[in-house]
Amino acid sequence: MSVEVTHPTPYPQVNAVLYILLSDVQTIIGNHFVGMYLYGSLATGDFDSQRSDIDFVVVTTDDLPSDMIQDLEAMHDRITASGLKWATKLEGSYIPQDALRRHDPTDALCPCVNEGHFYMARHGSDWVIQRHILREQGVVVTGPALQTLIDPVQPNDLRRAVLGFLHEWWSPMLHDPDPRLHSGEYQAYAVLTMCRALYTLQHGTVVSKSLAARWAQEALGERWSALIEWALARRHDAPPEYMKEILDFIQYTLERSQPIRGFSVSA
Repeated sequence: MSVEVTHPTPYPQVNAVLYILLSDVQTIIGNHFVGMYLYGSLATGDFDSQRSDIDFVVVTTDDLPSDMIQDLEAMHDRITASGLKWATKLEGSYIPQDALRRHDPTDALCPCVNEGHFYMARHGSDWVIQRHILREQGVVVTGPALQTLIDPVQPNDLRRAVLGFLHEWWSPMLHDPDPRLHSGEYQAYAVLTMCRALYTLQHGTVVSKSLAARWAQEALGERWSALIEWALARRHDAPPEYMKEILDFIQYTLERSQPIRGFSVSA
């Protein structure tokens, strides 16, 4: 199968890694290949050439056999060790087209990679949000249009997904913060994620973190404006007191989500 990609992003070094990834993936999985797509910051316009990941998904015809999965793991090890810029920033998964069409938390485990770590996992509630971003804003590296592969994601499904990851992932942070939360970069990520969660809960759609942050500055008032501005600048030098402010902002977001937790919508 020939490689059909040339310049899927405005970043030549990102494209170089994507070209290698696509070529190797097509060689390994052959007729199981349907398409490769980008989501995350490369799709929403939030990409930061100093810090962002390359979020990708490879769509397959069906579940991949174990020998192909082993070959994919070896391939990702080679790419990670290549020394190419962005080689260690690949974050994505291999998902059958039936599982991509609509989210089912009971679907089979999928091959996943995150910055050099290859593993098998199910997609969590946040995958509802990523599927929406893929369908509406995703970058086609090669393959059919995403609107033909993914059913529309309804506003209340997005709200449920936000409530899911807020309470599954972020709520425990209040009592047992993830070690990464001590870094300025992850603190900024947390603040911007809360802004986007609040925006989605309010509007039933997903926008870039930067747009959600500007909305939050207006909607939430002065109390959080300086913290959000700091996060938008993506500085690494967070003052020690910012940890308390960030945990307070997570708590605030969780409290703001409470009134709609029991909202009634049709299935």
